[in-house]
Amino acid sequence: MSLSDPAVRPDALGEPSWRAAAAAHAERADALTAVWRQAHDAGRKHAIEDFLFTYYPTRPGQLRRWHPGPGVVLEVAPDDERLGWRWYRRVETAGGAGVTLDVEAFVAARGETVRYVRSLVGATASRPGTFGCFGLHEWAMVYQDAEKGRDHRHPLPLRLGGSGTDAVVESHRITCSHIDAFRFFTPEARDRNQLRPTRERQVAMEQPGCLHANMDLYKWCLKLGPAAPGDLLLDAFELARDIRYTDMQASPYDVTSYGLESLAIETPEGKAEYVRRQRQFAERAQTLRRRLLVLCEALPA
Repeated sequence: MSLSDPAVRPDALGEPSWRAAAAAHAERADALTAVWRQAHDAGRKHAIEDFLFTYYPTRPGQLRRWHPGPGVVLEVAPDDERLGWRWYRRVETAGGAGVTLDVEAFVAARGETVRYVRSLVGATASRPGTFGCFGLHEWAMVYQDAEKGRDHRHPLPLRLGGSGTDAVVESHRITCSHIDAFRFFTPEARDRNQLRPTRERQVAMEQPGCLHANMDLYKWCLKLGPAAPGDLLLDAFELARDIRYTDMQASPYDVTSYGLESLAIETPEGKAEYVRRQRQFAERAQTLRRRLLVLCEALPA
């Protein structure tokens, strides 16, 4: 029998239990988004955390909404709002009304996404990580902007100025494997990249040492919507947020206005620290990839 078969009656979570879990989830989401919400509510840009809500288009309210994931039945009151949520269906439980993810309906609508996430995440998890790119993708995104009279991407000054930034790019080997970083390289920087990532080759090229590939685990959880359990979603968001801070600290931008020290990747000490953090992020990301693969297996697309 499938999880969405109406004859299946899995044990249901009682309302007090799942409401406590949902409240704890919302509290954790609020803590994780507190810095961005404070800036947003004050009408201020946040050069580091805005990325988490623009490049990954979502809002804190979406993160606050708890989902149990496939195969879990929640006991609910007959008029509970979850009975009207998209991709949920009513079931009967020993305690009365229940609600659960309608796996068949979800897979019918999002099966292509499930298959893509499974293939990308599985392929990335199977490869060894490549370390030592030193975050040069951010430097390549502003290469020769000052010389060409272009505005750079963030409202922060360049730590080494325009010519100093260009010198770092020109003195390093750039090996960016992530299409959604490479596509923002300036025209002058593109030919300096020793790899040619494309959308069509993303599954074949992504590797688990890449900071952007690891941040994107948050994106894949968002793509899986209510099928992604709340703890998995917030763990992926927390990893993406932590990586984003390192990404900007290692960038050419001066982040001291946010109370942060720059990670000077143009120095031996900065390079060593970057690789140390990169390896730690990769370990956390591989754990999340395994959890995502287990989830995809529960969604027979």
